Amino acid sequence: MKAKDNKRLHLTPEGMDMERLGEIKVSDGVIGTIAATAAIKVDGVVGISAGIVDGMVKLLTGSQLTKGIRVEMGEEEVAIDISVIVKYGTKISAVALDVQKEVKSAVEQMTGLAVVEVNVFIEGVELTKPKEEKKVK
Repeated sequence: MKAKDNKRLHLTPEGMDMERLGEIKVSDGVIGTIAATAAIKVDGVVGISAGIVDGMVKLLTGSQLTKGIRVEMGEEEVAIDISVIVKYGTKISAVALDVQKEVKSAVEQMTGLAVVEVNVFIEGVELTKPKEEKKVK
């Protein structure tokens, strides 16, 4: 999927005469932000990934979250690719399915667009550091 950075989607609220009121435009960046916010709330997701750089997975935070998301918009529908990092020990297929459901629900609810696909790419697994053993004196 190829993202179109400057394309904006035009929405028409139900029952409204848009010639009289004007246009509503939603950019792919807004959709990416909605998708990222929904995905990081899923239990088992550590964060959004920008991909693998020099053999390491780059974890994104804050305003960078949308760099791990690609959005392709049609006239009234949207497709989303999202790369995530999951917590070690979680069932990856269940986490990915939850990400798909949450992202689809959030984008559809907030924009009214039909989400035709949410492709989830697991870019890494976060390993937890073992706790240091307490020394007994």
